[in-house]
Amino acid sequence: MGILTFNGVSKGFGDGIHRHEVLKGIDLDVEDGEFVAILGFSGTGKTTLINLMAGLETPDRGEVLFRGKPVEGPGPERGLVFQSYSLMPWLTVTGNVMLAVDAVSPDLAKAERAARAEHYIAMVGLAHAAARRPAELSGGMRQRVAVARALAMTPEVLLLDEPLSALDALTRANLADEILKIWEAGTDGGGRKTCVLVTNDVDEAILLADRIVPLNPDGTLGEAFRVEIPRPRNRGEMNHHEGFKRLRARVTKYLMDTGIESRVEGSRKLPEVTPIHGVPSAVAKVGATATAERYLEFSHLHKVYPTPKGPLTVVEDFDLKLRKGEFVSLIGHSGCGKSTVLTMTAGLNAISKGGIILDGTEVVGADPERAVVFQSPSLFPWLTAKENVSVGVDRVYPKASQAERQEVVEYYLERVGLADAMDKRAADLSNGMRQRVGIARAFALSPKLLLLDEPFGMLDSLTRWELQEVLMEVWSRTKVTAICVTHDVDEAIMLADRVVMMTNGPRATIGRIMDVDLPRPRSRKALLEHPDYYAYREQVLGFLEDYEGGAHPAPASPADAKSEEEAA
Repeated sequence: MGILTFNGVSKGFGDGIHRHEVLKGIDLDVEDGEFVAILGFSGTGKTTLINLMAGLETPDRGEVLFRGKPVEGPGPERGLVFQSYSLMPWLTVTGNVMLAVDAVSPDLAKAERAARAEHYIAMVGLAHAAARRPAELSGGMRQRVAVARALAMTPEVLLLDEPLSALDALTRANLADEILKIWEAGTDGGGRKTCVLVTNDVDEAILLADRIVPLNPDGTLGEAFRVEIPRPRNRGEMNHHEGFKRLRARVTKYLMDTGIESRVEGSRKLPEVTPIHGVPSAVAKVGATATAERYLEFSHLHKVYPTPKGPLTVVEDFDLKLRKGEFVSLIGHSGCGKSTVLTMTAGLNAISKGGIILDGTEVVGADPERAVVFQSPSLFPWLTAKENVSVGVDRVYPKASQAERQEVVEYYLERVGLADAMDKRAADLSNGMRQRVGIARAFALSPKLLLLDEPFGMLDSLTRWELQEVLMEVWSRTKVTAICVTHDVDEAIMLADRVVMMTNGPRATIGRIMDVDLPRPRSRKALLEHPDYYAYREQVLGFLEDYEGGAHPAPASPADAKSEEEAA
């Protein structure tokens, strides 16, 4: 028997017809000193599972045991770190950690308690910020305080409920490294500390865990995966490690097969209607017209902002040509001007110098021929999904009948998997469902150009996977010319025909362009098994590493940076 044991545990919420069974017949043993990752999509019951471990919930059936004894409530031997840090805003870092020390060790002398708090604050790398209050800390630093507070209870088991999900990629990686050090440092009595991590990130689970346990959408536990990659595990080396690649493909395939179901029935047909900007119906056969080699052209594009210290050039000499029907990913570190280029293309941000030509016409101001999907879909919360999409469709198809316009709306909502949620208000939809509405709204405009500004950036990893599949499925039917701004390397490669990599700002420009010669239609499962996939990934990762931390390495030459683009 392990340190934590579940025997036939089931848990549900609600009554009668509103009853929802979240977990069903869970059998699980967590061994002493083991690092276990619980992996699953949003809504599968991961938090309920970890709350049962913490004693914050009680099972409806079955039992949860800690060292063979029933868990009857919270206890200091089980330290819990939540997704949100819940710090006392009026207390300093030391004050917040002292709350835990005082609760667990009230009999210790004041100096000993202070020393214990100082020890755990140093352990998470916050000794320099001990006197600061939460308002003076970044999100990553606040989460470190929460970890230190949990550790100050000297728990035998550290329970981590998606503690990294709200953080940016670099902060997330740094805190993951700290958690790994804490696990390896172990307990005061020796041996590694037991850790259970709830996550939705496959790479994070592989990097940290001894064992990955998927939680299925039906509330059951799935096939467990042993992580037999030797420690220490280095993020950079993972891209070359055959064991990592195989395990990543296996876990991904399992999650895609069990968690991402095709909810597209395809019963509706798109009417033959023409939008106001004169583009043929979005389902017209892709090969019906000749491909335009310079359908979208950026010429010496600059963006300059006035500042008290003088003009600040954010983007300079951005030169790029897109073929009609091409999908380009734009990637680079924060502050490199990706979104600036996109908003200038959308006509939402004035061009300082140079120009953008779309289908032979200069881009001036916003226009529905250029549809934008933002990180947040900006829906009207009091309108239904159908009504939100109709707002744009009614304007773009003035000559279509009301029935035809509704057919357009319903066709795209069905294509993004919302056939059963069309009449729900936006306020009642999950974040992922709202973004589906945003995608449907953009495609329903039959735009000449689709612009995506980190459209999945606010979603958890597995929901991003699902919506990437949805986006690819709908795009494959329209072949609309598209640009997607992203910071996710896998997303950039999966979506694009070419990945355009930008140098750091200020004066950011194109540093490298990579053609992606992978078969379409694409799925994440198929790409991870393709022999060339990790070579493409290495090129993008290598470029980003060169520019890590605001670096400005000297480019080989402008010709090298743009050779592939010019060849096209």
